Amino acid sequence: MDLEAVRTFAATAAAGQFQKAAVDLAITQQAVSKRIAALERDLGVRLFTRTPRGAELTIDGQAFLPHARELLRVAERAAASVHAGRRPLRVDVINSRGAASGVMRAFHRAHPEVELDVLMLLDIDAAVAAIRSGTLDVSFRAVAAPGKPLPEDIESVRVLDEPLHLLTGPAHALAGASSVTVAELVGHRIWMPGIVPGSEWGAYYDDLVAEFGLTIEATGPNFGSDALLDTIADTPALATFMSEQTRLVWPATHGLRRIPVTDPTPVYPHSLLWHRDNPHPALASLRSHLAGLGGVRAPEGTWVPGWVAPARG
Repeated sequence: MDLEAVRTFAATAAAGQFQKAAVDLAITQQAVSKRIAALERDLGVRLFTRTPRGAELTIDGQAFLPHARELLRVAERAAASVHAGRRPLRVDVINSRGAASGVMRAFHRAHPEVELDVLMLLDIDAAVAAIRSGTLDVSFRAVAAPGKPLPEDIESVRVLDEPLHLLTGPAHALAGASSVTVAELVGHRIWMPGIVPGSEWGAYYDDLVAEFGLTIEATGPNFGSDALLDTIADTPALATFMSEQTRLVWPATHGLRRIPVTDPTPVYPHSLLWHRDNPHPALASLRSHLAGLGGVRAPEGTWVPGWVAPARG
């Protein structure tokens, strides 16, 4: 089967027109028509029906489309397998202020010869799909969230446990504490408008609430961390959770307090995900660097949900 014909078929299906597909592929419309006709002869079916609006997939074309896209993904991964060392390592850190971003900055300082492309994908499904298609090399995630087992071709290892801190304004009842136990948080309002239902961190905080009887509110629009810090500073009744390595800057006039949480210490677990057949030479260097951090804590005195991938050792 001619791979260029398959690529042309997929482009035409996406464009809905032979002419637009020709423009997208930088070839002539006649070349598009010839490639589609040759593919139809190979398969023994018609893939498109011409309409006044362009070209519509037949039933056979609809059935073939997902397989065609998979063929192209496999071809891309095959090409990447012999060129991986010539391109940057593509890494998903979810957000720019969290622990994963800090870890990758440290890796870059230790390995300046490794080129990096840093991405920020909010959704784990999008990250896993990108890893499987070869458009992403690694992602930092909390795995495995309930009901979302990883595909068999995705490897993972827990690399960092990040303790939670309580963040309060200066007038909060707990502002003067050097540390607080989880039990002491019961009855206090913890405001976290950035929780996305169905996300990994959403599942994490759902279990934290269920386990310890806490009150976490995700109400109201999420205007970002600056607005969150303003509200916490001005509202004595509200506090929020902030991971230990989250990098934030606020005005000195806010008087915010970061207070460690103990007995037990809730830790947010970060795992590294990658495709088991990923050939990028920098992947081994990154995994070695992460293994040397010693950032996975012993279970005594800490808490993670039961669905989290276990720590090694």
